Amino acid sequence: MRKHGSNDFSDLTDDAPRSTRMRRRGGFDDDPQPTRSGRLTEAERARLARVRDDAYTKSQELPPGTDRWSTWGDADQGPAPRPEWLVTDLAAADTELGVLKTGKEADVFLLERAVPGGASCVLAAKRYRSGEHRLFHRDAGYLEGRRVRRSREMRAMGNRSSFGRNLIAEQWAVAEFAALSRLWTAGAPVPYPVQRDGTELLLEYLRGDDPDSAAPRLAQLRPAADDLRDLWEQMVHALELFASLGLAHGDLSAYNTLVRGGELVLIDLPQVVDVIANPGGPDFLARDVANIASWFRSRGLPEDIGDPGALTARLLTAAGI
Repeated sequence: MRKHGSNDFSDLTDDAPRSTRMRRRGGFDDDPQPTRSGRLTEAERARLARVRDDAYTKSQELPPGTDRWSTWGDADQGPAPRPEWLVTDLAAADTELGVLKTGKEADVFLLERAVPGGASCVLAAKRYRSGEHRLFHRDAGYLEGRRVRRSREMRAMGNRSSFGRNLIAEQWAVAEFAALSRLWTAGAPVPYPVQRDGTELLLEYLRGDDPDSAAPRLAQLRPAADDLRDLWEQMVHALELFASLGLAHGDLSAYNTLVRGGELVLIDLPQVVDVIANPGGPDFLARDVANIASWFRSRGLPEDIGDPGALTARLLTAAGI
């Protein structure tokens, strides 16, 4: 598995004992709960204030060509040990490089964080859309098991009020960041979660073999038989690790799986499901397996190897169900 601190999944190791990696952690109720004031969460209000301050002082203070100062010091920060490539210097500034992906729930941008004249890194900035414009499909099923502690907030989420939609957006961001942090620490093939600032996540940018392009999606590939079998075994190991933590991806497909240097990396986890706390958890897990097994079989993986029923049963056992 991965050596933490490496930016290359082709060199994957994990020095932690299997008993440590497989230890079940708390559910979503144990994750930090966002604090909020009015219709906006307090974190989002503070983030927007910083954006306004950066815009106001840009011409006087920011290095030429940059868009904002690093938000590292004000954000929830990713797990240790932190990768060597990550720039955490508060003197760094961020520069927008363009759009990577647009979606119904969030848009992903390319961002460079650099110290003037010094170290730099390129990150993926995932920004969940505002409550007024967001449409999370099938969110009610995914949100089962992600209980907040205040009845007013539960009612607002159920009614999909403006406040409730904003609360849901931050819950998705909190859940994705917490899940990525848990999974990365356990050695799972996921991007390193750099930070969460309100509804913005900064994540490891996954480059392809061509350093000027992103790693390809699994759906874009036509692997040879031996490579296909190896990728399937990687997928099974990843899903078993997810299950051992009580998690299912929730929306797994060949389109949200990347391949870098021959290694699978699972992305897009806002809808990650707690298979224990969510009554529909086993069904989400079974659907993940059916979707990904179907893709592998369509590329020539023998049906007895890519049997979704057998793999689902194996994962449910790993999850303790």
